[in-house]
Amino acid sequence: MLGTGSAENTTADTLQTNAELPKEDDDIARPEATFRYTVQNISQLKEQVLSPPCYVRCLPWKILVLIRNTTTPDRQQQKALGIFLQCNGDCDSPGWSCYGLGELKLLSYKPDGEHLCRKLHHMYHSKEDDWGFAHFISWNNLFDPDNGFIKDDSITIEAHVVAEAPHGVSWDSKKYTGYIGLKNQGATCYMNSLLQTLFFTNVLRKAVYKIPTVGDDSSRSVAFALQRVFYDLQFSDKAVATKKLTKSFGWETLDSFMQHDVQEFLRVLLDKLENKMKGTVVEGTVPKLFEGKMTSFIKCKNVNCSSTRVETFYDIQLSVKGKNNIYESFQDYIAIELLDGENKYDAGEHGLQEAEKGVRFDVFPPILHLHLMRFQYDPQSDASIKFNDRFEFYEEINLDQYLQEAPQIPAHYTLHAVLVHSGDNHGGHYVVFINPKGDGKWFKFDDDVVARCSKQDAIEYNFGGKEDAPYLARRATSAYMLIYIQTSQLKYVLQDVTQNDIPNDLCERITEEMRYEMAIAGSKYKGR
Repeated sequence: MLGTGSAENTTADTLQTNAELPKEDDDIARPEATFRYTVQNISQLKEQVLSPPCYVRCLPWKILVLIRNTTTPDRQQQKALGIFLQCNGDCDSPGWSCYGLGELKLLSYKPDGEHLCRKLHHMYHSKEDDWGFAHFISWNNLFDPDNGFIKDDSITIEAHVVAEAPHGVSWDSKKYTGYIGLKNQGATCYMNSLLQTLFFTNVLRKAVYKIPTVGDDSSRSVAFALQRVFYDLQFSDKAVATKKLTKSFGWETLDSFMQHDVQEFLRVLLDKLENKMKGTVVEGTVPKLFEGKMTSFIKCKNVNCSSTRVETFYDIQLSVKGKNNIYESFQDYIAIELLDGENKYDAGEHGLQEAEKGVRFDVFPPILHLHLMRFQYDPQSDASIKFNDRFEFYEEINLDQYLQEAPQIPAHYTLHAVLVHSGDNHGGHYVVFINPKGDGKWFKFDDDVVARCSKQDAIEYNFGGKEDAPYLARRATSAYMLIYIQTSQLKYVLQDVTQNDIPNDLCERITEEMRYEMAIAGSKYKGR
């Protein structure tokens, strides 16, 4: 009689093995797991067999074992063992997907034996819910005693699975992470990612709540629309809609977002908030958090003539092309340009003069927005192209060396968010990785799906430079914007925001609006 096997993530009561998962691995929403499956009476295997499930990202993963007859290059029939990794195989509903990668390992029982390992990665979905190797090992090699794969007519297979949070199936972001996402309502590109970063800039969120919006037209007030999005993100259990915000902004089509990059969108949004805050208790919040100062200068080399101008900035654009890391980009930003030849400086009464031109940073803000210049105009193709070159950035950076004078408080910054784009300049997919509490615990916000992730997922995997890496679900994935918080300001910027921080009149207005929306939804339902 053929044994159906055993797996190490189940209890001894249900299978012929005593192995159990440790208690810390009982979390079915975990991002990865390793489990084993022992197939007994392997010599009598006739049909495919499945291991009991091991849950990763709330989906059942199983090892699938079967016999395959394959054809060798010289057209001889050869019996082989096939081993696959199955995801969510019992689900009948279409529309779900889950990206997973890992390793299948046929274990050798011999102390000095070598395990047979094969790596795999796949976007699992209803029509392809298993992926693996039809010819994992030939039948002859499987039974070769020198390999030590068989003991008492049984084999043991180990699977290691790393998976992203699934889409199209029930995934309770609030339950598994404490946070919720934003609905993908189309035509919003980078907006969802940016809104999440602003929401987790807690001191800004607290100030936005305090903007007086009583009497504002709810369909035209950006401030009220943002208050509602922030309120829902903080207190709702399900993904939040953004249509009212895009309508208030006047950007309701894909063209609106495609014609403006994330830097422009952020500047317009912060400008609207800054203007709305004037004359209120939160006036000055935006420049206090985001405004830095730099001095641009031109200095003649041969005559005593120079020009300087102090400028403010809310963000910094860093070159990626030809740069290895964030420090090289900052060095390039402050590099001195020589004005000579046909490009001499017009020094007024001194005429055309050779001169040095450059910028120096005076003050960096508490919250530093860095835009990586991934998208640039290419004169050869007369179009915007994406540079997916490898570009390293770090969890902590020190920018003291780029300031004109040594600061009283070190310009030491901690990475708070990484905004990521996959694909080319014609479209693609946008996600954001956020370190909400500044403690190194990262989460991935992919529209309506929020999931825990590793520091490596958030940082290293978004350096770029790889068009199709196994650990990336999508090609050409790289960071296009970084948000750093001055380490000395972390507690202030990430201070707790509670119900008590929200004015009563705003709470009442939002509650009233929610009742109205529920009534409208109820009447539509009855009318069906």
